[in-house]
Amino acid sequence: MDVHVFQHVPFEGLGSIDAWLEDRGRTVDYTRFFANDPLPPIGDIKLLIAMGGPMSVNDELTLSWLKDEKQFVREAILRDIPVLGICLGAQLVASALGAAVYRNPTKEIGWFPIQSVSTPETVFHFPPECLAFHWHGETFDLPPGAVQLARSKACENQAFQFKHNVIGLQCHLETTPEGMAALINNCGGELVTGAYVQAEASLRATPISRYDGINQLMGDVLSYLIES
Repeated sequence: MDVHVFQHVPFEGLGSIDAWLEDRGRTVDYTRFFANDPLPPIGDIKLLIAMGGPMSVNDELTLSWLKDEKQFVREAILRDIPVLGICLGAQLVASALGAAVYRNPTKEIGWFPIQSVSTPETVFHFPPECLAFHWHGETFDLPPGAVQLARSKACENQAFQFKHNVIGLQCHLETTPEGMAALINNCGGELVTGAYVQAEASLRATPISRYDGINQLMGDVLSYLIES
């Protein structure tokens, strides 16, 4: 086993990460919680990726696997296994590290800029500003000992790093046109009027260059984690 992916719903997969890993000859295995897959042996994992999903990390009473998933993420971090959390995955990492996860003041769905924050030289650096894709209604406190990497107007904690090899991304840098369509088809009911919610027609009309930009940045994050 090389890269292991925690997938929470069938319509939120790796997106651009899949091709990036394939191009580099990495083997990928999955725990698909929606299919009741078991957790893997932790010692074989070189990179753990926790993907998104419409549920909350606080839903342990109705989704019993969440408790075991958080414990697994915590153990991976303790073992210095590189960990990447995306959207729900970032919230899971934050929760596993003892931070609170709760409803954001506003939903953030669509293409909105994120801004980097001043950080030490030893952590990953985002560009000063970039346009990122978002689809979330919850947020998290920065975990104790973590370094904030980026923020947006609608959501203070867009990215953080813990230690040298754990990164949480509230935004989606892996999104592809196919991934966008899957989100709209499965979660389109969330596209209600709001200051930070874009219309379905606007999302479906996203130019390919916009995906290319975030996917390149996603590759930079992956390179950083694997080389760490």
